[in-house]
Amino acid sequence: MKFSNRKRRQAPTIIIISLIDVLIVILIFLMVTTTFKQQPALKLVLPESKQAKQGSTDSSHNLVVTIAKQEPYYHLGRYPITADRLQQELTSSAAKDPQVSLSVQADTDAPVGKVLKVSDAAKAAGIKIINLLTKPAGK
Repeated sequence: MKFSNRKRRQAPTIIIISLIDVLIVILIFLMVTTTFKQQPALKLVLPESKQAKQGSTDSSHNLVVTIAKQEPYYHLGRYPITADRLQQELTSSAAKDPQVSLSVQADTDAPVGKVLKVSDAAKAAGIKIINLLTKPAGK
């Protein structure tokens, strides 16, 4: 019997630079496609009220219109909207759901005329329930 010495194989070399490049590309892709927590676009100071009540949390029948103190004055949800477009959206929402209600968040320094325009638009659209959102006094 003949015993021979086998040559030991050398472990394959891994090119680490290529792996780092691939990981950086994956990391950049994940950072770009990740949705981050959305911060509110408007900073509002709601007026205080001694008769402030806790509102309902049923958002399926509720539209929220925010009125800022500067242009753009009107926001439906988080998106800015014009007065004409607001009227159209309120009308279409009232046509889809007759039980829809409107909550108005107006800044303390918002023009009163803008609040009245929203109220008139809601009444013209056939929305029967209009709530003005405030914060409790002393908070």
